[in-house]
Amino acid sequence: MITEPRIAPADVADAGEILTVQRAAFLTEAQHYADPFLPPLTETLDEVRAALAGPATVLTARLGGRLVGSVRAHVDGDTAHVGRLSVAPDQQGRGVGGRLLRAVEAVCAARVRRFALLTGADSAQNLRLYQRHGYRVVGHRPDANGIRLALLEKAVSPARSDA
Repeated sequence: MITEPRIAPADVADAGEILTVQRAAFLTEAQHYADPFLPPLTETLDEVRAALAGPATVLTARLGGRLVGSVRAHVDGDTAHVGRLSVAPDQQGRGVGGRLLRAVEAVCAARVRRFALLTGADSAQNLRLYQRHGYRVVGHRPDANGIRLALLEKAVSPARSDA
C-alpha cells in the first residue's frame, strides 16, 4: 500500500524535525562534493526557526506523524526563490520531492512570474527532478566554497480558464 505524504505549512515547532531531515538529505551532496560545510548542513536550529517565523513559505511532507521532507520559498520581486528541498533518504525516489516542489509553486504562483533555484551543477538526480518539473538551467556560478552551482528557472504558467 502506497501512502501519499500530507503536504502542509510548517510551524516553528517543526524546526528540529526539518533540520534533522535536511541534514540527512544533504549528507549525500556533501559526500559527492567532498564539502561538509554546505549551507543546509551548517544551518543552525535557531536559523531554521527564524526562517519559519519569517516571511518565507515553508512546507512539510508527512507520512503519518513522521516528517519526511520540506521545502522553502521566498518571494523577491517577481521571483520565488525555492530552496532547501529536502527528503529523508529512505523516502527519496518516491515522488515526495516532486510533490513538495509542486505545492510550493502552487502557494507562490499568484504572486510571481517565475521560480528560481540553485543546485549542484554535478547533481544529476537533482537536475533531472527539476527539469522534469519544467525548470531549465540558465546559468552557473560558484558558491562560497567554490562548488559550481546550476541556476535553474521556470516561468509561471498563466492560469487557464476553461469557461
